[in-house]
Amino acid sequence: MAIFNLGSINIDHSYRMAHLPAPGETIAAHSLLTGLGGKGANQSIAIARAGGVVNHIGAIGPEGEWTVDRLAADGVDVSRVARVGTPTGHAIIAVDDAAENAIILFPGANRQVTAKQVSEALSEARPGDWLLLQNETSAGVEAAQLARGKGVRVCYCAAPFDSAAVREILPFTDLLSVNELEEAQLVADLPTGAMDGIARLVTYGSRGAAYLAGEDVTRVEAFAVTPVDTTGAGDTFLGFALAALDARQEVEAALIRAAAAAAIQVTRPGAAEAIPTGDEVDAFLAERR
Repeated sequence: MAIFNLGSINIDHSYRMAHLPAPGETIAAHSLLTGLGGKGANQSIAIARAGGVVNHIGAIGPEGEWTVDRLAADGVDVSRVARVGTPTGHAIIAVDDAAENAIILFPGANRQVTAKQVSEALSEARPGDWLLLQNETSAGVEAAQLARGKGVRVCYCAAPFDSAAVREILPFTDLLSVNELEEAQLVADLPTGAMDGIARLVTYGSRGAAYLAGEDVTRVEAFAVTPVDTTGAGDTFLGFALAALDARQEVEAALIRAAAAAAIQVTRPGAAEAIPTGDEVDAFLAERR
């Protein structure tokens, strides 16, 4: 099958520093790393490196052509990425010596995706395919509705958390992906029973992850590593997990593979450039087992 990812494409500027700045504080950074980012782009690369077939739906500005080239070099189908006049999205990422981060996000071209573009992009989607989406682009609700009508399964990464978006997209969602904080926000914000019938993939950082489907709960532990930069770890986990589920792997095997990929990713600086290949994950699992 195939995965269609309506996802953000950002240019990341990642600054390494001793500690995250407090309000009013100026800190000199140790280093600057500029590269491809955005939850959508990270997830598409993770899916591709995991061996999945992924078609990216998104938009870039005049200065962002290199980001599309980078996605294509990883095997992502970029024929559904629009070029618009608005600058490409970008993120300012502060990473401290404990690998914690703080991020300022400018959505840019990501918010210029239209319902018409999404409709055209999903014209070749077939029942059983997946639509993956997050809260960093426009046209998410229209995409989810259209996908559900075509028999396409919808995986919704509810990040960054947006209550209004969640309420609109959740009725069309088959698999909801959140971290621990986002899950708590959902429980506090949504009425009782709003997530009934929706499978959930929840990540808990160093405490592992869980897949919840009705009464069935599958949990996996995180692999112990020394983190360098946790930016994009959740995107790596989701991309590898969804690629495995799309390939009809068992849930536990899919989560273990995703946990291994995320463990490797956090030992490297950056976001997209830190995502491991499938071969690297296989080697890691062979060593750990």
